[in-house]
Amino acid sequence: MNATPPTPRFGRLIGVSLGPGDPELITRRGWAALQSGARWAYPVKKAAERSYALDIARRGGLDIPQDAVELVFPMTRDAEALARAWARAAAQTVQLLAEGRDLVFLVEGDASTYSTFRHLARAARELAAEIEVETIAGVSSFAAAAALADVALAEEDETVAVIPAAYGTALIEHLLDEFDTLVLMKVKPLLDEVIEMLERRGLLATSCFIEKAGAPGERVVRDVASLRGETVNYLSLLLVSNPKRARGELRRGCRRRAEHAAARSIPPAHTMEAALANSVEGLAP
Repeated sequence: MNATPPTPRFGRLIGVSLGPGDPELITRRGWAALQSGARWAYPVKKAAERSYALDIARRGGLDIPQDAVELVFPMTRDAEALARAWARAAAQTVQLLAEGRDLVFLVEGDASTYSTFRHLARAARELAAEIEVETIAGVSSFAAAAALADVALAEEDETVAVIPAAYGTALIEHLLDEFDTLVLMKVKPLLDEVIEMLERRGLLATSCFIEKAGAPGERVVRDVASLRGETVNYLSLLLVSNPKRARGELRRGCRRRAEHAAARSIPPAHTMEAALANSVEGLAP
């Protein structure tokens, strides 16, 4: 009787967030995973091209393992080409994990935010459901951009929306009435249209453009109108604040509770004046 072949033991697939560009933003947990002896995999747009994620690790002084593997994810809207590329990357990932060794996938920014990693993990699990996936959180590009520009994404009970600018100016205009701050990701293709809309809404002065936050060549542009007609980097975003937004009353929240408590604790004005007068009289010689 033939023995049943052993079930292959898969290594873990680990998404290591590197932050948007500055290697000093790699977390201690991410750094440890990169130096754990796990095999590295990193994304490229086409074969043998430089990897932005790999460059972050390289600038951090990490030694790139000799057996690091590139996975190709082309920048195309061709659905068939994308499907083929994803199938190849998933199959290659599963093949590497079947060796029993952990595989760390290098992710620029945060692995849970507009990241290739979540798609790769899902595709790999479709081929081998028993694969264990770990995601190591990191600094998102918009958090780093806000810090670089010295602006707040939100304060107290303010609201924030994060969307790709490609949804268009009609949706952006609608969201400006619903949120205090908009983060417009991947703004490059629609930049001129967005600038025109922000000018019409009187929001250019409260907008800020950030490109390649944390990486060599980073820049912050507060005069957003000056970018008209410019071809900006793909790794760019806009932070748009709408201080004029009309807000509804909070039904349950810190502000309403605080105001209610203050109203109960502060006596009427005439009572306060009388108490102050009495206290002053009591201090008189």
